[in-house]
Formats: sequence, C-alpha cells, structure tokens
Amino acid sequence: MRGDAPTLAEIARAAGVSTPTVSKVLNGRSDVAPATRARVEELLHQHGYRRRAAGPPSRLFDLVFHELESAWAMEVIRGVENVARQEKLNVVLSEAADRHSPGQSWVDGVLARRPTGVVLVLSDLDAAQRAQLGSREIPFVVLDPAGDPADGVPAVGTNNWHGGLNATRHLIELGHRRIGIIGGPSRMLCSRARLDGYRAALETAGLPVDPKLVREGDFHTEAGYSAGRDLLSLPQRPTAVFAGNDLQALGVYEAARELGLTIPDDLSVVGFDDLPLARWVGPPLTTVRQPLVAMAETAARLALQLGRGERPASTRVDLATSLVIRHSTAPPRLLAPSV
Repeated sequence: MRGDAPTLAEIARAAGVSTPTVSKVLNGRSDVAPATRARVEELLHQHGYRRRAAGPPSRLFDLVFHELESAWAMEVIRGVENVARQEKLNVVLSEAADRHSPGQSWVDGVLARRPTGVVLVLSDLDAAQRAQLGSREIPFVVLDPAGDPADGVPAVGTNNWHGGLNATRHLIELGHRRIGIIGGPSRMLCSRARLDGYRAALETAGLPVDPKLVREGDFHTEAGYSAGRDLLSLPQRPTAVFAGNDLQALGVYEAARELGLTIPDDLSVVGFDDLPLARWVGPPLTTVRQPLVAMAETAARLALQLGRGERPASTRVDLATSLVIRHSTAPPRLLAPSV
C-alpha cells in the first residue's frame, strides 16, 4: 500500500473484499459479516484512514447516557438541547444499558447517521470504537467520565473532590463529629473523588475516618434509603449524613422519617447535584451544586469546535462546584439513645 493516504480500493484489496464492502463498513451498514467488519476496521485504523469530504454531516447531535431515568439526566438533556437549538441541530438520545461503553449496534447507527457531534454521559468508547469514529471524523466528548479517560479523549467534568470536601467541612463547622457518607459506585471516578474529599475534610479537622460510617450506594433513592436505615440503626448513629447525591439524600429523608428522626433537629443531611427538587423537599436540602446544565453545554460546544477543526484551549474541562446551604443542616443536639 502506498505511503500516503490509502484509497478505499487499496483498503479493499488488503482486506480481500470489494470496494462496496469497505464502503458499507464506513457507513455503518449492518449487512457485513462481523469478521469482515473487524478486518476492514483494523486496516482503516492501521493506515490512519480518514473519510474524504462527502458533504456536510447530518444536522443531528448524539447524546448517549449510561442510564436514562432521573432528574439528573433531564438537566444534562437541557444543556445539550440549549446548544443544539442555537445550532439548529436535532438531538438523538441513546442509552448504553448500564454498560461502560455503548454496543456495536449504537456505533453502527452513529456511522450511518454521521452526526455533527457526540456526547457520552458517564460512559466512554473503547479503543476500537474511538478509532471507528475517528476514521469518519465524528467528534465526541465524554461528560462526567466514569473512569479516567484515555489520553487524548476530550472530557468535561466537575470538581467532585472539592464538592465532597466542602459538604463535609460544612457539617464539621456546625459541630458534627460522627458524619456518615453514602457514596456512589466505587468504579465511578466521581464517587471516589467525593469520598476522598469527605476523608480529607475529616483528616484535616483531626477526626477519624470511621469505616462503620461509610456506605456504597448506586446514586438511586432506594440505595439512600437502605444505607440510611443501616447507618441510622447503628448503636452510635451518625448525627449527619453526606448522601453523595440528591436522590440518595431523599432516601435518607425517608429512612429518618420511619425511624422517628427529624431533619435537621436529629439528623443533618447534605446532598450533591442541586437538582430542582432539592429546593422543594421538606426541609429544603443543603447540597453541593454541580453545574449540570453548564457542563452539558460545555461538552456539546467542545464537540462542535472539534468537528469544525478548531483547537480549543483545553480538551479537559472541570467546572467548579459550590455549596448551597438550605434547611436540612443544623448544629447537632445532644445525641439521643440509639433508635
């Protein structure tokens, strides 16, 4: 094969297939045998093939969620929609079905749609999928990455460690000394960072990190309820809980109610995200504001910049968090006997 950029015919000869077959692979057609597709994709990647200009991309923007079922997701959708509306794009929503990366059927659909850009939420592409999108010049950005993105992968997140630090420090400054935490899944980068911030605040204040007060959740209300019941039933229960996100905080609210505890008189609770519902629960929730709409807007604009061939100042962006103090936190009163 020549040293310069290969043609489709050259890729086809090297793969032992016809030029139309290579074209089908490039366009995400499903009527190609998996082994043939893999062989062609490997050659495209090996020779750094980039699609020649074949007209502008479609007026579509792909938004892919790890899972799509909460108010958290609605905030992200709102941010991407804001940018899409300005750019006169339509948004295609997909769900990775709890996988770390979307499946091959999604990749085939993206190759066929040729969207203007892609944002993946709490998920990422594996090396082969990145190569596939790269060879078709489809830009993508990871939003709130579940793990540490590979080198060169554009990503937008938030300062989770600082948020966890501020949430815990607020409770310490109120006088709490037994502070529980219900984190998210340990495989997620944001969960580990919030837990590390919690630990750092305790250690800085000279307080021990008691493993009995640490629980792992899954960022859903049911996990907050279950872990909250567990923590609040300890012989020496915590006087405060950092719930890790707002949905888990709602679960802690219900656990406290069932155990006859009043918030914030008997228990202080802090969440994370500052979803719209945080203002309307009773009492209104003290929480760490994660700028979800701004994060989504930033990720969408970054993908569009990359698609236009621009060179952004940075392809790794972390937005700041801030503590929003409402009525779910207060100084602890004398701890009553265990419930």
